Amino acid sequence: MDGRSDGSMTIRGAILETSDAPRPYADSRPIRIGTLDLTPPGPGEILVKVEAASLCHSDLSVINGNRRRPLPMLLGHESSGRVVALGPDVDDLALGQRVVLTFMPRCGACDACRTEGRIPCTRGTAANGAGTLLDGDVHLSECGHPVLHHLGVSAFADHLVAHRSSAVPVGDDVPPDVAALLGCAVLTGGGALLNEARPTEADVVAIIGLGGVGMAALITAKALRPRRIVAIDALPDKLALARSLGADEALSPQDAVDRGIRADIVMECAGHPKAFETAFAITAPGGTTVTVGLPAPGAMAQISPLQVTAEARRIVGSYLGSSVPRRDIPFLERLWREGRLPVERLISRRIGLEDINAAFDALASGDQLRQVIMFDA
Repeated sequence: MDGRSDGSMTIRGAILETSDAPRPYADSRPIRIGTLDLTPPGPGEILVKVEAASLCHSDLSVINGNRRRPLPMLLGHESSGRVVALGPDVDDLALGQRVVLTFMPRCGACDACRTEGRIPCTRGTAANGAGTLLDGDVHLSECGHPVLHHLGVSAFADHLVAHRSSAVPVGDDVPPDVAALLGCAVLTGGGALLNEARPTEADVVAIIGLGGVGMAALITAKALRPRRIVAIDALPDKLALARSLGADEALSPQDAVDRGIRADIVMECAGHPKAFETAFAITAPGGTTVTVGLPAPGAMAQISPLQVTAEARRIVGSYLGSSVPRRDIPFLERLWREGRLPVERLISRRIGLEDINAAFDALASGDQLRQVIMFDA
């Protein structure tokens, strides 16, 4: 990173130039590591030195074309780092403070923001779709040509500029890789349990899809101490890990259906229509199906409307855990600090930025939970 007299700097980051590249990405290399220019933070924005950034299916969905975004774009959103500069009007963070970055900036004034997390911010959603920060700013460029922001963060780089609302401070005792996961995987899976499902000690909780978000839901459920936890996935290795993390039962989707599993709360974390159908099938009468997965835009599922009515079912969609990050991340941080939320066990490996294309192959194949790029390593 080199600074200039106008406050801009050069950074090293991962630029996505094309969607729909064939797999394996290790060969087609849709992501290029390059040198970019980063302009200083404007009003309401901050400059962060990135310490850790993990790979998420929300990044993969842009690479494989399931989520169309304008390109070129600097990917990455699940991350943590240290504040190194404050833009005008930011007076509630300190230089050197560790922050968690989250992918939904909030204006705090629109009707959606007044739902306390249930609906994503209207302005933030529009900015994310356009590849800008909340106020429409683009701080990245390469050879004079704009490079767009991913979900208001663009964390696959050694530095980033984000809107203040995209950052939540955490304690120095929270390791950078743990902090990164609090901002997406844990906030999505755990937040949906806290804000939408709200299990009691009498409930049976089932979790379908044991990727990073599903495992985060599992460890959060364990911390909340429901009567029983059932973990469901097609991969035996993930079922074994789920048992070690506290699941009372770990089953394949077909076994769960064949055995007549019924749960009061079912979390669908796979982002696939078949997983949604399985989640609905195993939800008990009077129970709640919470879906946090993001399937392809054209994906469709079949369920029985009669069952919804006759069995007094609830189906709830939850985006980013229906969370208010400034409220929910400190609670999840406290659970981690008390030893009740073993986020470290969701990290399957730590990698370098240059490993990113092959790492997305591993994510796409289901071989890894959370792979974390460590920038200080």
